Formats: sequence, C-alpha cells, structure tokens
Amino acid sequence: MDTQTLSMEPISIIGLGPMGQAMAEAFLQKGYNVTLWNRTASKATKLKEKGASFAQDPGEALAASKLVIISLTDYDIMFNLLEKYTAFFKGRILVNLSSDTPEKAREAAKWAASHGASFLTGGVMVPPPMIATAESYVFYSGNLDILEQYKTTLEVIGRIDYKGEDPGLALLFYQAMLDIMFTTVTGVMHATALVGTANVSAQSFEPYVLDFFNFMRILMQGMGAEVDQKKYNGELNNMNMMAPGMRHVAHASRDAGVNITVPNLIAKIYEETVAKGHGKDGINSIIEVLKESSK
Repeated sequence: MDTQTLSMEPISIIGLGPMGQAMAEAFLQKGYNVTLWNRTASKATKLKEKGASFAQDPGEALAASKLVIISLTDYDIMFNLLEKYTAFFKGRILVNLSSDTPEKAREAAKWAASHGASFLTGGVMVPPPMIATAESYVFYSGNLDILEQYKTTLEVIGRIDYKGEDPGLALLFYQAMLDIMFTTVTGVMHATALVGTANVSAQSFEPYVLDFFNFMRILMQGMGAEVDQKKYNGELNNMNMMAPGMRHVAHASRDAGVNITVPNLIAKIYEETVAKGHGKDGINSIIEVLKESSK
C-alpha cells in the first residue's frame, strides 16, 4: 500500500484533553474519518457534530483504525487504560504523543511489540491552539519505515522532526525543550516578583523581559561549539565574576522578602563550577556541573 493510500486511512484518537481535541479538529478539517474515545464522553460532543465517531470503549477505538494516536497525561495512564484491550493491538500503529520519560517510552515500545503493535513516540512542541499551523512541529522516534508510511497523515498535526530509532529519543528532546521553557518561565516570574516588591507592575516590567530575550539569543550563539569542544570563552563573562553576581541576586531576593530557592540553587551551581576549576571560563562552563548526577 503506498503512502498516498495510507494517508487517508481512518484514525483513532484516544484522549481528548485540549491537545487531543485540537488534533481531532485538524484531522476532521482535512477530511479524515476520525474515531474518538475519552473517559469523559462530553468532550467529544462538538467533534461528533463535525463528523467524528465516538467509541464506547478503548477497544472499539483500537478496532476502528490501524493508526491510533494516544494523547494522555502520561504513559502510566495508557498502560492502565489499554491493558484490558491488548487483544486489539495486532497490526496497529500506536503513536503516543503523551508526556513522560524516555525510559517509559522504551518500555511502552516493548510492551506494544509484545502484543503485535508497532509504536512511535512523539512530543508535540506547540500548545493546542497552534496545532496544524506552520509553526507546529513534533519530535518522533521509533521505526522510520512506519513513520514514512504515515508521514502525510502525521504532518497534518505539524512538521515531523525525526530523532532516531530509539523510542526514547523523541521524549528526550521533548523534555529538554520543556526544561528550557519551565526554567525560563520560573526565572522570569521570580524577577517579576523581585521588582514587584518595589510596586513595579508586571505589565510595566514585561517589555524589559521581552527585550532581554534578544540579548539571550546573542548570549547563546556559539554555545554548541563551546560545549562540544569544552572550551568556554571567559573573556567577557568568566565564572569568577558570574558566581558573585548570582549570589548578589540571591541576597537581593532575600532582602526583598521573595522566595530564594531558585537564586540560591543557581548560585550554588555557579560556585561549584568555580570550585571545579572553571573560574576563568565563561558561563557555559556550568554544564560541567549540570551534567553530573546529583548527589
């Protein structure tokens, strides 16, 4: 069967949170025959009005389509939910776009294979409103031949970024990107709380935050080469300067009466970097501490 024929095969989606609903909407708009299942059936009401079918249980959703997209909170929910329905797995392509760890993805791939199903791991890198837009992309890992067969269908969700055969790689990249997002938002909110102690409104501070991201792009340029070569240019930002500077942030936070957990943690990492002999190296040398397992 060629890719063009496969591209319009029916699709089942298990899980109708905001992401599952957005994906279902995108497939329906493209004319796909979509079968849905969700524990709370009311979440499918609007999608049924647009032509989707609703399965009475996960087994019916598995039976309805060879390609089954799973969008749940985590992998344990998938295991618990589908364990009773593994008899329907044979010949199915399970595409799990839920969040979890790379190890969970590897475990799931073996579990699916033991019941006759193929398994693709995915990590969607945009929020639900951006599904099926030009900016949408998804990390995938697993069997490349299977991914290529269903490329046209999966591209409805967003651009495909294939990371390799190892089922865990997609979630490794996914969690790495969320690491950037979560720590960045935490830093921004902490800074907002800090200036807020001087009655500076968040709205008035926001333009400074957005402008600072332009500087961050400059700061991060060349990061990859420095880390790969383990040569950290400290001409403008050596750690002998950065470590005290970060401790000043922690002290200012303490004096202002805001939470000091984050600045204290970062200051500790910077000081450990200096202690490891990187005082004259640039700020990217903190990776020499970060890549070590926490004690």
